[in-house]
Amino acid sequence: MPHTQVGIVGAGPAGLMLGALLQEAGIDSVILEARSRRYIEHRVRAGVLEQNTVDLIRGVGAGDRLAREGLEHHGIYLRHHGGLHYLPIYELTGRAITIYGQQEVVKDLIELRLASGAPLHFEVADVAAHEIESTRPVLTYTLDGNPVELRCEFVAGCDGYHGICREAMPAGMLHELDYTYPFAWLGILARAAPATEELIYAWHEHGFALYSMRSPQVSRLYLQVRADEPLERWPQERTWQELELRLGQVNRGEILDRGLTPMRSFVATPMQHGSLFLCGDAAHIVPPTGAKGLNLAVNDARLLAAALKDRLLHGDGRRLERYSDDAARRVWRAQDFSNFMTQLLHDLGGGPFERRLQLSRLDYIARSKAAAHSLAENYVGLPAEPDF
Repeated sequence: MPHTQVGIVGAGPAGLMLGALLQEAGIDSVILEARSRRYIEHRVRAGVLEQNTVDLIRGVGAGDRLAREGLEHHGIYLRHHGGLHYLPIYELTGRAITIYGQQEVVKDLIELRLASGAPLHFEVADVAAHEIESTRPVLTYTLDGNPVELRCEFVAGCDGYHGICREAMPAGMLHELDYTYPFAWLGILARAAPATEELIYAWHEHGFALYSMRSPQVSRLYLQVRADEPLERWPQERTWQELELRLGQVNRGEILDRGLTPMRSFVATPMQHGSLFLCGDAAHIVPPTGAKGLNLAVNDARLLAAALKDRLLHGDGRRLERYSDDAARRVWRAQDFSNFMTQLLHDLGGGPFERRLQLSRLDYIARSKAAAHSLAENYVGLPAEPDF
């Protein structure tokens, strides 16, 4: 039976970063991914990287293209009633964000993994985790039509909300909290130069809008719509008109991709049981308003890699035992901030009184350095060390 120290299920940002950090420490791992390489490299997802995430990508040696193509931003705009207020994040915190698509991060980490020669298998079927309460768990799967049993010392479930690893936890073990917002985001990717140098988060009577970008030639824009809104109700002309209404000047161009993103929060705890540890969306989902999903996943990988290094290289299991508690602290901070940004900027359906409260909060952020600093600190990401 083949053997590895850490079996990693899922080749998203969490799984690939965990593999890179373990490789750097000299710890063997095998990464299993159910999807094709093409699929995960072209899936349009998040694009705002915290300073911590950028530092980690550079630290493992996957930052060359990020340095060339990433767009470093030092602030964001908050818009309402046609006016823009600039929030100087770098000035307030000494830290920046970088615009670089999640699929680009995935491409770079895949290239790093393949160049190292460490095992990374795509289109793996029938993955299942067994004996997770033992010190020698087993991953079974089918690769190229052949059944495989992989003996591990630890299993990392980085396979997302719909993956198999969270389901491998014993019945009744997990405490799951879930909240679904009554709206969604309609997102488009357009071949159009952004009409703004920094992201714009817009409050509008019709609902929230976001002006983002992926490069100097490609814009990423979002509109708040009903949760049950059919995509066909938003043809191109209506979409552009509503973006212009909520955001002001918008550069139009060929729409390369569009889709609906549900808005929900989800947390499953504990993030570990026996020899199985959960990372990223397998354990938590945040609404995208706070730009935290990818960054939380990478932070989980950072914490788990450090804990596994202590255990496997030095025989010290203390950090591994508290991994779930350490990760959950930042997860709940991100949940709270994402919920705050969502409630600050979206039409919550509560009428004029609720909207006046939102405008008062926006005015307070514009006038109070303390309020602005709190938003900026959470948005750019709390420092990794000392760990929050």
